[in-house]
Amino acid sequence: MIISSFNRREFLWRFGGGLGGIAMTHLLGQQGLLADTAAKPRADFNGGLHHPAKIKRVVQLFMNGGASQCDTFDYKPELIKRSGEKFDPGVRVEAATSAPGNLMKSPWEWKQHGQSGRWVSSAFPHVATCVDDLTFLMAMASKTNVHGPGVYLQNSGFLLPGFPCMGAWISYGLGSMNENLPSFVVLPDSRGLPYNSKSSFSSGFLPVSHQGTIIKATAPNPIADLFPPQSAKYITKASEADGLELLKKLNREHLEQWPGDSRLDSRIASYELAAKMQLSAPEVLDLTGESDATKKLYGLENKESEDFGRNCLLARRLLERGVRFVQVWSGTAGATGNWDNHADMTKELGFIAKSTDQPVAALLKDLKSRGMLEDTLLIWTTEFGRMPFSQGSVGRDHNGGTFVTWMAGAGLKPGIAFGESDEWSWKAARNKTDCYDMHATILHLLGINHEKLTFRHNGSDRRLTDVHGEVIHEILESPAATPA
Repeated sequence: MIISSFNRREFLWRFGGGLGGIAMTHLLGQQGLLADTAAKPRADFNGGLHHPAKIKRVVQLFMNGGASQCDTFDYKPELIKRSGEKFDPGVRVEAATSAPGNLMKSPWEWKQHGQSGRWVSSAFPHVATCVDDLTFLMAMASKTNVHGPGVYLQNSGFLLPGFPCMGAWISYGLGSMNENLPSFVVLPDSRGLPYNSKSSFSSGFLPVSHQGTIIKATAPNPIADLFPPQSAKYITKASEADGLELLKKLNREHLEQWPGDSRLDSRIASYELAAKMQLSAPEVLDLTGESDATKKLYGLENKESEDFGRNCLLARRLLERGVRFVQVWSGTAGATGNWDNHADMTKELGFIAKSTDQPVAALLKDLKSRGMLEDTLLIWTTEFGRMPFSQGSVGRDHNGGTFVTWMAGAGLKPGIAFGESDEWSWKAARNKTDCYDMHATILHLLGINHEKLTFRHNGSDRRLTDVHGEVIHEILESPAATPA
């Protein structure tokens, strides 16, 4: 008698799971729930997953460091009037890294713009021309005033690492629109990665194929390891093909031994995507075909805005070619060179705002002129705001009590504001909005019910909005019925 040596998992699969496994595989494949089908579209655009969709793609501009609401979009006459006075709201006042100073008005001038009459500071002269296309969330709030947890919260809905970010959830839920490009792309600041580094773009417990693909537009090699180094002359197309064929064989053999493990399948999908990107990525990154007028629109001729402008233009090109979610970052980790303006609002905010103002407005205008805003959502956000009182003499400390996010695109009421902070821009006072509400609304526009987009992990049905979140129907184009 010949005794075959195989483990318990193999025994159960061969003798009990054969036909059942085939049937289950067929059912899961039909629903797009297999790891190797997770990157494929699961529903047509307008049909959405759970209800008709208004948008099919998203571009998020993340201002890393805590953009000051009371120096940009949250005009407060009382703060201007009482500037220099002691801040005494009648309760204990604390700051994250400093002793609270006196109330401090913005060094920037304020004006009303557009038919909507929205107030914008002179820090954003270009964005100010677009206010009638913007939908403002004026009373966003965070659970924290610490950068790392704040960035996690605004991206993943959790204060701790290890949870999928919004881009990963959207990729998981809707899949890719172009099999030759990733469904989720990240364009970091040219000077470095943001707080939390790459974990801000993580797929968490979702299949690895849904994590953000990082493209450094100004680097010699924008996509790491996509091509062999120049020194490796021995690597040819033929040798790569032979190596990939052998790797594919080994991977498939390993996958057959561990059919329930999605990690290897995700790696295989990543290798296959990388091979496709070797052909498609160079064309996407090549801006020579863009007109001089377009490059000027994005501020590529200005040293201050060139790098962020390039990322914004690249974001539009990625969206055009079917990337589902593009995230563009402004600011790196650390106490300088971003929106973390502790020392000097005029100098620090002036620098970072000037680098982004023209490109942000250009992206919005370019999307609109091409008709892309009819099925695209543009988001401008940050992890928290700044205090209405001074830190030192002319800086501001962290403030999780209120900050501003704005959006533009299909399905939204343009030129309106939802929510309001108090008279000092210290705390959210009316219609406070949490990240969960913002995430629920974004998913709603994509045709997704945020309570139904779940993933079983450690015995729980996890979701982007955790156990929170309400769709902000007040900002939607028309009242939407609750999906069945």
